[in-house]
This record gives sequence, structure tokens and C-alpha cells, in this order.
Amino acid sequence: MLELEAHKAFVPAVGRILRIEKLAETIINDESFSVSSWTLDSFTEIFVTKLKSYPPPSNKIVGLKSIAAYRSGLEIDPNVSRADAEDGLRKELSGQRPLRITNKNLIDYLFTCSLEIAVSYDLPMQIHTGFGDKDLDLRKCNPLHLRAVLEDARFSKCQIVLLHASYPFSKEASYLASVYSQVYLDFGLAIPKLSVQGMTSSLKELLELAPIKKVMFSTDGYAFPETYYLGARRARDVVYHVLSAACEDGDLSIQEATDAIEDIFRRNAMCLYKLNVANGSVGQITTVTDNSIFLSEQDVLFVRVVWNDASGQHRCRVVPAGRFYDIARKKGIGLTFASMGMTSFTDGPADGSNLTGVGEIRLVPDMSTLLRLPWSRREEMVMAEMQIRPGEAWEYCPRNTLRKVTKVLLDEFNVTMKAGFENEFYLRKKLVSGEKELWVPFDNSPYCSTTAFDGASSMLQEIYTSLKAADIVVEQLHAESGKGQFEIALKYVLCSLAADKLIYAREIIKSVARKHGLLATFLPKPDLNDIGSGSHVHLSLWENDQNVFMGSSEYNYYGMSRVGENFLAGVYHHLPSILAFTAPHPNSYNRIQPNTWSGAYQCWGKENREAPLRTACPPGIPLDLVSNFEIKAFDACANPHLGLAAIVAAGIDGLRKGLKLPEPTESNPADYASKLKRMPQDLTESVEALAADEILHDLIGDKLVTAVIAVRKVSLKKETLFFVFLTCYFDQLVIFGPY
Repeated sequence: MLELEAHKAFVPAVGRILRIEKLAETIINDESFSVSSWTLDSFTEIFVTKLKSYPPPSNKIVGLKSIAAYRSGLEIDPNVSRADAEDGLRKELSGQRPLRITNKNLIDYLFTCSLEIAVSYDLPMQIHTGFGDKDLDLRKCNPLHLRAVLEDARFSKCQIVLLHASYPFSKEASYLASVYSQVYLDFGLAIPKLSVQGMTSSLKELLELAPIKKVMFSTDGYAFPETYYLGARRARDVVYHVLSAACEDGDLSIQEATDAIEDIFRRNAMCLYKLNVANGSVGQITTVTDNSIFLSEQDVLFVRVVWNDASGQHRCRVVPAGRFYDIARKKGIGLTFASMGMTSFTDGPADGSNLTGVGEIRLVPDMSTLLRLPWSRREEMVMAEMQIRPGEAWEYCPRNTLRKVTKVLLDEFNVTMKAGFENEFYLRKKLVSGEKELWVPFDNSPYCSTTAFDGASSMLQEIYTSLKAADIVVEQLHAESGKGQFEIALKYVLCSLAADKLIYAREIIKSVARKHGLLATFLPKPDLNDIGSGSHVHLSLWENDQNVFMGSSEYNYYGMSRVGENFLAGVYHHLPSILAFTAPHPNSYNRIQPNTWSGAYQCWGKENREAPLRTACPPGIPLDLVSNFEIKAFDACANPHLGLAAIVAAGIDGLRKGLKLPEPTESNPADYASKLKRMPQDLTESVEALAADEILHDLIGDKLVTAVIAVRKVSLKKETLFFVFLTCYFDQLVIFGPY
């Protein structure tokens, strides 16, 4: 609708795609031409002349397009005779104006002429395939009909782009791209026109055989501007879902998936259509430098490379943006072996961790986690992989540990685990009294107080907006029971993603609170006279996008399936040793007390918030079923990757052995204190349980478990308890008077 140059206000480079049938119709419908005197030769001369006048650089044509599929089908005859083509032209000219070309012989002829020109000017040819206009015959739109064209030696060097994911012939298109070097795939229009499952399955089928370097996305937006937004938004969701699953399955590494995203959304199309985005031009380019796709230091100054260690500390190395994108993005940055043996209060490895300052790993950025900081727009942060050498994971890497055990779960039982965390935290405000500065509770309001929420509303709005910008979905938020305490619950996602998002959520909450002059702490028990803060996690099991934790007519044990029961039974039996990961500091056990909704006794129950394991039946789930289970004894001092890895490992043991649960506890466990086993009452007990737990040693890795135990034991020394407590305070940004 706008002139070509007008689009440059929105994108760095603009090129045109010329529809060959439209050009032919424009020529025929032009009243200045005498229809009665036309022959195939005279028409062809005009058609070819106009085609040749378009290619770059004069008019910035970057490709041709045919809609033969919608008119006469894709069984194109590249050797159609001139007599048949002339007869087709004569029949079209005898029709009414304005003309819409439908004659197969003429369309085949136009296509062949155009393809010859595309070859001579090195232009790709787009071909509509699969669904589209309402008058098409879908039987004729299967791209397999193109075999005669694809095997014609004249066109073997012409790049042919199959559009619309060839839906519903996506598998056929993927096959063609794998067999014929000149075939490329574009999955615009299929997104967002299909259902979420339809878009996902179509993209999966495209990627089954087709090289990723030959697959690309276009919004195919038309008619109204929102189609561009819907296409772009949905495509990112779908590609993320498909490639994440590929990583979980072991088909791709994280870095390979990140590279695939750049190829699919940018690089493949830039190379194919010769778009030189670096200077906003269209021309003959053969390569695209990686640096051209990233922000410069004029925009981003620093990149924080983040990791979470065995003691649960958030740590980062900061790299100037220019060096990050030039070098560190692919080669990583060095870090001492001792980093995973450090405690929360001493920057040195714990005795017995078997980790020292001798030896170095690489912190390799996982570019799929790259995030512009919402509270500091000239900075980015990215989660790091710990690698002993490029492509080889370090056995102490928490993120790889979680991936490793979830892969066992998937390989043996075809099951994945999803997790959704609740973030409880305290807000403190500064109080100046004379020469003293104290941090006091933000307010003294009760649970779910409207007054408390109203008082913190401006800050909570910014936190929510920042979380949303980080693609972290908030399901609900409210004031909690403690003085100045709040909770933000996050939507469940695949557990490896949930752990990353939890770390980012804590960073956002703390940083936005600081921006508002407040201090936020996730410490389990910042005030021994007040309620504690947990990081309760809700967990569910999935197979082929179906919740398989939930019971059915075939098997229903208190709302659970057999898989759900066995998995939860494994968690139940290993719960004491799991606490060494999920409640990793002495202060954690000040929170896990009877009658505080934190799970003080080893039991489970349906909707029992005093049990450490609670099966949940949220709104929309039939009352005789449950959709997930909650672990209460999980707090923010834990490394979430290691905590979830321990849970998955325990669940695997339950599935392997077919473990059974005891009968549920249906009232306050404290009422049965004499009959129920007390959960570990201090870190010593959970560490002892972990030390004796051969299953967790085996599945998580003996070396990593040994290091974790060593870090925990150092925290138990009486002379360090005070420093552990204070360090947690400073790390979580809370300091107040009594301590």
C-alpha cells in the first residue's frame, strides 16, 4: 500500500518480491495493448522485457513468486509446448476483463520463462504450496508435484522457496529440502493461522529432515497490521517450544538451538535474498557477519554472565558488550574450579569438596537466556554453561546436572517434568533514628491485605512489567502473612526453564525494590519471631503435551496416575536427603516448623498445606483428580537447578522401583507427631541423609554431591553460623537491628 522507500522507517533493509502471474495479468489488462494482434511471441517479449527490467539494483527485486498452486496446481510441465501455451493465451484473451489467468498451459509457460530469468539473475523463486486462497484445489498443491521442475537441469541452480510450511504437506516439503539442494522452506502464514498444536506439529515436521540452514520464517502479514505482530509473536513462541523440546531430547545442544534461532529468524533469509542489513541495502552478499546481528556498545555497555553456585549464591562476571559479542559469546570466560566449592560466606573452596584453585573451566553463555535488564537498559545478562572445554559439560555444572537427570526421565519413561515456583520475600524500608539507620518491615498488614498491596502497588507494577519483559509469566501476587512479606507465583514451564526463570525473577525483584528505595530478602527466616519465606514449587509430569501425573479411569490413586504415584513415592522416600539441596542453610530449618505451613513431618496429603508434599486440585480439575504436587520445603537459598535435579532423581527411583505411597495425612500432621517421622530439624540431619543416599549420588553425580556436602558441613560449624546468617542477609539485601 505504501511506496517501497516508506518501509525503511520500520526495517533496516527493504526488497520487493514480484508475483509473475500478477505481472502477466497487468500486461494483458492494460488497455493500451491491442488484444487482437497479440501472439505468444509478442506477449512473451513484453513479459520478459518487463521481468528483466526489475532485477537489482535498479528496483531492488530480491525474488520472484508464483501462485500457480492456487490457479492450476503444482504439476508444472517445464517443457510445455509453444502451441499449447499459445492456445492457452488465446483462451485467456477471449475472456472478460479484468483477467485472472487460470489456464494451466499458459501458467506453466510463464513459470518456465520466469524461472529461466531467475537463474540468469540469481534470484530465488517463491512458490505457494499447501493451503491459501479459498478457490485452490488442495490435491494439486502438494509440493511433490514439483519433481519435474526440480529435476530439470536448467533449474538445478535456482533457489526455490516453498511457502506456507506447505501445510498440510509439511513432511513432504521437509523431504524435498533434504533431497534437492535448491529447495528452501518458509513457514509463514501457517503461523499464526493454525492452532498452537497445529503450528507446533507443522514446524516439527519441517525440521524432521530439512537442514536448519534452509528453513526460515516470514510473518506473511497482510490486510491489517496486526497480522505482522501475531505472526512474529506466535513464531517466537512456537520455535522456542520446538527447539526447547529438541534440546530436552538431545537432538540439539543449547548453542546449536541458539544458532538455529538466528538462522531461522534472520540469517537464512538475509543470505537467500541478499539483504545487507549492516548498511540497509540489497545487493550481492554471500555471508553475514555475526557481529552485525547484535547491539553495539552505544546501546549496551555491559553483559553479566550469571551462574548459581553450590551454596545458592547468584554470581556474575561482567564483560563489556563489544568483547562479549566478539569473543566471549562463543569462547566463554575462564573460572576457577574452586567456584563450585565456595560457601556463601567465604570465597574459597570448602574442605572436602575436592575442588581447589588449580584448574579452570569455561563459562559459556547460553544465548537463549540473553535478557536486556529491564531496570538497567544499557546492560544485559545471560545464564552460563560450565564447560571443561568447548562442547563438553563440566560434571559440577548445575544446569547440565538438571538436564542430565531430566534426560534419564525422558529416555526411560518418556516423561518430562514441569515446575512453577512461588516467590515469597520480605520488603524492608530504611528508618533513620538519630545517628542509626535500621531496616524495618515495609508494613504490618495481614495476609492478602489490600492495604499492603496498595502501598507497594507502584513497585509491584514495575516488577510485573519487568518479569513480563523477561518472558516470565506471573499467575498471581499478593501480600503474605509476614510483616512486609509478599508472594509472586510464576506459571509452570519445563523444569530446566523454570530454574533459569526463577533466578532471573529474584534478580528482577531485588533490583526493582532497590530502585524504589526498598530492600528485598528471600532469606527463609529473616525474623525468628515472624513467619518464614519459602520458594514452594509445584511439579507435574507430562508426556506428549498431556499431564500424566493426573489419574484417569484406568488408574486413580487419590487423584494420581500410576506414574504420578510412583514418582511422588520416590520423592517421599528421598525427602530427607532432598532437603540438603532444597533447604541448604542452617536458617532454612528455622522456617520448617510445625503449624507454619512449611512441612515439618514426613508425610503427604491432598490439599494439606501442613504436609511437605501436597497434591493439588486447582480450579477446573475434577475433584477426584489432582494435577500436580507441591514441595513446601524448598527455599530461595537453594540452587534451583540442583534442587529440581534432586527431585527428578528421586522420582526416577520411584518409577524404576514402582514405589508406593503411604496413606495420606488428611489433617494437621502435628496432631500425629508421635506416629509421623519428623523431617530433618537441622542441616546436619539432611546432610547425613544425603551422604547415605546412593541413588542421588549415582544420578546426580558423586563428585558434585561430595562438593555439596562439603559446602553444607562448613556452614554447620558453630563459629560460622553467625556469618552465614549475616552473609545471607547481605546477599538478599536485608540488614536490621536485632542482628
